[in-house]
Amino acid sequence: MDFRHEELLDDGRIEEIAEFQSPETLYQDLVSRVKKYHPSDDISLIEKAYKIAYEAHKDQRRKSGEPYIIHPLYVAIILADLEMDKETLAAGILHDVVEDTIMTNEEITEEFGEDVALLVDGVTKLQQLELPEGNVLSGDQEKLEMQAENLRKMFLAMAKDIRVILIKLADRLHNMRTLGHMPSEKQQRIARETMDIYAPIADRLGISRIKVELDDLSLKYLQPDVYYDLAEKIAVRKSEREKYIQSIVDEVGEHIKSAGIQAELDGRVKHFFSIYKKMKNQHKTIDQIYDLFAVRIIVNSVKDCYAALGVIHEMYKPLPGRFKDYIAMPKANMYQSLHTTLIGTNGQPFEIQIRTHEMHKAAEYGIAAHWKYKEASDGKKAPTQEEEKLVWLRHILEWQKDMSDNKEFLKLLKSDLDLFSDSVYCFTPTGDVKNLPAGSCPIDFAYAIHSAVGNKMIGARVNGKLVTIDYELKNGDRIEVLTSQNSKGPSRDWLNLVKSPQAKNKINQWFKSELKEDNIAKGKELLQAYAKTKGMDITLLMKPSYMEYIMNKYGFKEWDAVFAAVGHGGLKEGQILNKMQELYDREHRQVKSDSEILAEVEENAGSFKRIRSRSSNGIIVKGIDDVAVRFSKCCSPVPGDDIVGFVTRGRGISIHRTDCINVCNLPEHDRARLIDADWQGGEAIGKEKFLAEIRIFANNRSGLLADISRVMTEKNIMIMSINTRTSKQGIVTMDMSFEISTRDELQHITDKIRSIESIIDIERTTG
Repeated sequence: MDFRHEELLDDGRIEEIAEFQSPETLYQDLVSRVKKYHPSDDISLIEKAYKIAYEAHKDQRRKSGEPYIIHPLYVAIILADLEMDKETLAAGILHDVVEDTIMTNEEITEEFGEDVALLVDGVTKLQQLELPEGNVLSGDQEKLEMQAENLRKMFLAMAKDIRVILIKLADRLHNMRTLGHMPSEKQQRIARETMDIYAPIADRLGISRIKVELDDLSLKYLQPDVYYDLAEKIAVRKSEREKYIQSIVDEVGEHIKSAGIQAELDGRVKHFFSIYKKMKNQHKTIDQIYDLFAVRIIVNSVKDCYAALGVIHEMYKPLPGRFKDYIAMPKANMYQSLHTTLIGTNGQPFEIQIRTHEMHKAAEYGIAAHWKYKEASDGKKAPTQEEEKLVWLRHILEWQKDMSDNKEFLKLLKSDLDLFSDSVYCFTPTGDVKNLPAGSCPIDFAYAIHSAVGNKMIGARVNGKLVTIDYELKNGDRIEVLTSQNSKGPSRDWLNLVKSPQAKNKINQWFKSELKEDNIAKGKELLQAYAKTKGMDITLLMKPSYMEYIMNKYGFKEWDAVFAAVGHGGLKEGQILNKMQELYDREHRQVKSDSEILAEVEENAGSFKRIRSRSSNGIIVKGIDDVAVRFSKCCSPVPGDDIVGFVTRGRGISIHRTDCINVCNLPEHDRARLIDADWQGGEAIGKEKFLAEIRIFANNRSGLLADISRVMTEKNIMIMSINTRTSKQGIVTMDMSFEISTRDELQHITDKIRSIESIIDIERTTG
């Protein structure tokens, strides 16, 4: 089994391994692959892992109907094709035994040693993470924090032992190959997660074998029309295309041989996802993609790479601006090759890639090609370059320590993992190469050297000439950063200029540390303004027990650190004060007199709906039949809310949310009038409409009301009333009532409104 993209069926589908092979056949296939690259004939560790996993999974089957043991065997085969060590292969076979069977981690340690047990435990913990559904940037604050926390755990697991993520990538690859057996909704979710998280990680680790197939399989399930349209167009004139590519290979091979260069050549069509992204980003048709075809030349030395390039440029006319030297300036994942795009004799553009055997192995296997756990044939540890491939992981771990703002962390992460951001290569005065995102400026370059250089930067020379700090760097620029000890540090405007996540993070860290006092003062102001806007008494909320709760929740050791976090934007003032108000309300429920509360509950037995208990309209009141049931005005319950009934005097039963302030504050002697109530048939209320009321807090701006109204119009929601007011600080408070059918519908609407620019917070009215 080789999962290179060249293996396409006639209709363009990726060739998958034949299903329902017997476990024993697959195991023998695995053993034969291991023996091809491993110097030792001792496979006892792998054999023991197979026998234990076979026994542990013997009663389990996959969605396809095949025995479950087939999956871990394929995972091990993928790892063997990456030529991983035996401990990794054993862990690959055992990676599901703790999660899906009764076998414990302690038993694995006893049978296989700590190395294998730690790998299995690391993969098991990754299995338990609920990674983001859809894009890694979610608007929902609670979901966003969960996403960030889970991704932080993933990168920490990778830092402990990178083999954990290699096993997980192999696991994900086989799951993607067999995703056709899953329901459509799950296919979409897993494919999106794969494209957003796992394919970029494979790319960052330089494992193109896995990366390109994960990309293509994700495209197949996320956009099947696009995928099969590409497959159909590429399949057209297949024999003619193969004949054309072979003619180029033969012609190039003859000239290379005549030049005395030993080389291996092969031709291929580039993988679908790469073609699709270029068509989309460059607004081109498939006929306008220059490097649809590619010929790869593999030679013995770097010298031969450049000699072969000279031969090729003599044979064909190169396209201007389409030559890239990734040997002199490797990509961030240490990929090396010469790329040049040429015009064939028939006018058809094609790409040639030239690399050495070592470069080819590094491109295919990535970090696995230099794996530090492998042993050289002489028994000594083989020399490694994997640390260079993990620079980006160190950056992420630094961000984790420095950043409390989860949304910003996820933005930086997505930017750093972005597969499609082009790079620009620049030089220091001493000739060192710095690889930066396209569009970077001298500030990015300064911080790429060191944070101290960036913080003291006052200007820059590019190719010997002074430039402005917003100058856009170009490939080959030689940059000298000008610094001064009298510099006051970076400007906040720099955050709008820099492109690299590292520079943004280092600038933010400077403001956090150097301007702590300013941030503390600003944080106090923001909290006071928010409290005033929402009618909160901040002096009542600043109780030591409430403050301690907040510090524990967000990991701060002193209250000034909370002020500072709010001041520099790491925390939102609403996150802090809403929680403190909630804590206060729990302790001070007797805010009104008993008679006032009772009168308010009676008064709020609204008249919007008049239905009968156990009616088709959806309310069940325990122990009572055929009684008038009304919905309260104070909290406006909707299907899906937890509800309770209150027996009024002469007006039937009023239905309240269980978190309604009036219900929570009822006098003890009147709580006997509360009665259990529920929605008939759960949340399914049919076409009934219910009044919902929310309060929106936002920064005032032109068009805000129009944007909110547009959301309601798009969702076909009938707005019953809107009342807005604006504070002197420019904070808008908007009370809105509208009709919906269920709480899920209400949640979806509030999520959409939260994503609107300038929205600070949304809450439901509770009395």
